[in-house]
Amino acid sequence: MSATPVLIVEDDAAVREALAQSLALAGLEPRAVGSFIAAKDHISTTFEGVILSDIRMPGRDGFYLLDYALQQDPDLPVVLLTGEGDIPMAVKAMAQGAFDFLEKPCAPADLVAVLERAIKTRHLVLENRRLRAQLERGDAAARMLFGTSQKAETLRENVRQVARARTEVLVLGDPGTGISKVAEVIHLCSPVSKGPFVKRAGAGLEPHALIAALEMAQAGSLFIDEIAAMPADSQFSLIEALETGADARLICGSTADLGHATEKGALNPDLYYRLQVMPVRIPSLAERPEDIPVLFRHYVALASEQAGLSAPEITPDVLAGLMAQDWPGNARALMSVAMRFALGLEAGGVTQPDASLGLNDQLAQVERSLLAAALQRAKGQASAAAKDLHLPRKTFYDKLARYGIRAEDFRP
Repeated sequence: MSATPVLIVEDDAAVREALAQSLALAGLEPRAVGSFIAAKDHISTTFEGVILSDIRMPGRDGFYLLDYALQQDPDLPVVLLTGEGDIPMAVKAMAQGAFDFLEKPCAPADLVAVLERAIKTRHLVLENRRLRAQLERGDAAARMLFGTSQKAETLRENVRQVARARTEVLVLGDPGTGISKVAEVIHLCSPVSKGPFVKRAGAGLEPHALIAALEMAQAGSLFIDEIAAMPADSQFSLIEALETGADARLICGSTADLGHATEKGALNPDLYYRLQVMPVRIPSLAERPEDIPVLFRHYVALASEQAGLSAPEITPDVLAGLMAQDWPGNARALMSVAMRFALGLEAGGVTQPDASLGLNDQLAQVERSLLAAALQRAKGQASAAAKDLHLPRKTFYDKLARYGIRAEDFRP
């Protein structure tokens, strides 16, 4: 990952050089200039870094630069350097929108700490802008396939490309990468998006059930998950239906190596070669760790909304810990962790939800365990358990009724 630029605006050449050296040693990318005139061409909404500027400069001073920078981009962090003991000027700087201020001379460690906070803020702003831009494009790939990495953008482009074609599509990916979701996005981006999207598991899908599914998917799309697990006679029926012009777009998914499955006789070669025309591969989280913060924030916001809670703060340390993991369970596993994070659960505090379930079912599973645990602690006293969970009594009783939980079952 390239270093983040820091635009240094300082008229004193010696101080400017010392600041640049300190930032370079900290792994940042100093861009040092001596005046506002030299700095203004660097300042724009697309500038990915932050600004460090002296206040007292001949001509256009730091306040003028601050005002100009915030006019160009109100979210651009500007850190100002003040003279020793110049508190009124520092207060004025903060009131006018400066991100922070430092007194000169300042220790390199203090300077870098403030700039790193500003950089994290800037990265978050730009990331949110990219996400909003994707949503404003209006297509299902932008709305439903999250990530700002090049691999995520390539996936979205591949989805749009295959969606426009009318041939069969094969979606490949490791377990938990979201094969079914990508298949649905392909349908929504396709010319048959207004038609039905029918999903079936390949395992145990008998010929008569397959034909019924194709009929249900007329003028739409049929998604068959784990196509290699479909019985051999059903595979023959599917090939025959495709050759006679089935009125449904076929989308298949697999976590298995279909070439190997074909060699072992699990997948009909004719079907395999038909599906190989339009493959879409979903990259794992290990291949695109930079997308983990985007996905985690999305899952936490979704889980918080569905649980009726305020979304908790997601600190840089939390994100760094997530990015350091391998995530063999991919997005499904990350969703499970995000749900627990949104509910404020510790790793061993509540029964681990089944990651094979969808988000709604996982939330229900954890909510039920929370209700039961509260009643257990309160020895079956519903009012005390509701208070323990910070829930109104009516809401608590409604939830008990929804999950079929009886308070009296927890009384000694």
